[in-house]
Amino acid sequence: MNAQTDISPAALRQAQAAAVDALLSHRTAEGHWQGRLSSSALSTAVAAFALGQAGGSACEALVARALDWLGAHQNGDGGWGDTAGSHSNLSTTVLCWCALSRQAVSDAHRAAAREAEAYVAKLCGSLEPGAIASAVSACYGNDRTFSAPILTMAALAGRLGPEPACWRHVAQLPFELGALSHAMLRRLRLPVVSYALPALIAIGQVRHASRATWNPITRLLRNCASKKTLARLRDIQPASGGYLEAAPLTSFVLMSLAALQGAGAPKASPIDDIAARAIAFLRQTVRPDGAWPIDTNLATWVTTLSVVALPAGTMDGRQREPVRDWLLSQQYVREHPYTEAAPGGWAWTDLSGGVPAADATAGALRALRRIAPEDPRSLAAAAAGCRWLLDLQNADGGLPTFCRGWGSLPFDRSCHDLTAHALLAWADWLADLPAELRKQAEAGIARAVRFLIRSQGPAGEWTPLWFGNQGAPGAANPVYGTARVLGALSRLAQGPANRAAPPWRRDLAEPIRRGAEYLLTCQGPGGGFGGAPGVVASIEETALAVDALAGLLTATDGEASHDDAAPAERLRPVVTAGVNWLITHTRGGQEFPAAPIGLYFAKLWYFERLYPMIFTVAALTTARRALGI
Repeated sequence: MNAQTDISPAALRQAQAAAVDALLSHRTAEGHWQGRLSSSALSTAVAAFALGQAGGSACEALVARALDWLGAHQNGDGGWGDTAGSHSNLSTTVLCWCALSRQAVSDAHRAAAREAEAYVAKLCGSLEPGAIASAVSACYGNDRTFSAPILTMAALAGRLGPEPACWRHVAQLPFELGALSHAMLRRLRLPVVSYALPALIAIGQVRHASRATWNPITRLLRNCASKKTLARLRDIQPASGGYLEAAPLTSFVLMSLAALQGAGAPKASPIDDIAARAIAFLRQTVRPDGAWPIDTNLATWVTTLSVVALPAGTMDGRQREPVRDWLLSQQYVREHPYTEAAPGGWAWTDLSGGVPAADATAGALRALRRIAPEDPRSLAAAAAGCRWLLDLQNADGGLPTFCRGWGSLPFDRSCHDLTAHALLAWADWLADLPAELRKQAEAGIARAVRFLIRSQGPAGEWTPLWFGNQGAPGAANPVYGTARVLGALSRLAQGPANRAAPPWRRDLAEPIRRGAEYLLTCQGPGGGFGGAPGVVASIEETALAVDALAGLLTATDGEASHDDAAPAERLRPVVTAGVNWLITHTRGGQEFPAAPIGLYFAKLWYFERLYPMIFTVAALTTARRALGI
């Protein structure tokens, strides 16, 4: 069958229209999107435990309902994954086991705890404290950002033996360094990532109070730093009470402070105030069924993705203006107290616990370009946002998430998907930037392109940071990463690669060819894409791959792509098969079951109900243009 006729134009148009209508129907009354993150067993376990430790009788009903939810969502093997659609894993199961075994109020809770205990024993080899600590630490290597909190909760729950010996299994975090500026902390290359400052302070302090170091100088230094670092913990706590709007991080801080009070907290400390606000945050963010998500919402992030995905002209002026004003109001105009980030960036959420981030800032810039390209306020905001991204760019040319040059741990290093997103944002606004800033952006683009070319994988792939796939090797998601980078590079490659073009443009043909070839190997026999070759397909990953390949096909303008590297006659049937798969599996753009491809801090899986909808709208829109339908 001819590939160009292997699709029903009417079916594609109808599916796109239905998907657009579905996405628009999820706007809030204010006109933007909020989305809904999956409930998390990990969040629910740590929140229940923290409230049980610090919340008193007023939180007993919340704790009991949370434990009921955990029991109802336990996997058949006795463990839990991060979402109801996730495979069981050691970290989440250890935390659920701690919560259930310590705070069980029913026979069902105790039965669930016994099953969890058997699962932990199987994975760790025994229930000996050393075996549990070694197995948990091995999950994270040198990064103690999450292993230390997990083992702290295990110690507080009595799972690592009696006090104070249990604390020898918990790494002592250097909380005294929390008194230093971020500039100083970057130079020290700590074994925790930049966003983990609250955990560094709270967990480090309870560990020190429970089992202080034998070194008298270090012990004295930490004793002297206790008040100052607790004051900083109070100063960086947002108005909502939730650090980063994240129930896990806030709960780890809360349980540590409750234990610190019992172990002898510094006099005149702000612990009570911090704890009260953390409790209020957890009470406010619990869901009616007793569970917590990993974060309150990703409203800014999903709004920007939605705006960019929608076909041009979908939203009229009355619909665009409130979104424009909402986005402009969220740009940070002062240094952020948490990360000490300069003004100009955006967070992933409009709530007070957010912090400026590269991906969210790039998304906001791209959305503003779509809805208000000539608005003077947008132009000013775009200049500040582009400058903020340039200042964030690492020496290797890549973009990290929050802080430039902090270290090499996963959530602080340069990453492919963020760098690609920044490239698109800079390209969107380049022509409108002031001359000097435009020159800086051109240099930043060149450095970022070189970073992406240099770090392309051996099979032609790029791997993202904030997304993964549980069925792929190493739980990575090279389909997501490659699709995102391929989309950015193919956009930049448009135009003649002649002597007048930037030098890096002449270097794009081969990376684009290799990236496209890699995506072609990832398509399954039914036309769908998983996170890697041979992985079960999802709506999200299929839509991302189709969007990237259709965009590449569009860039060829009906001819062979860059240097005849990925001929149109090869791309067209792949795009067509992917579109047909999406039409079938979304029931013509009407149903969007979400897959847990999102990775939050410390590799916590999540799914977001808007992701499959947003990505499908983008894919079908690009495919219609590429296929001429």
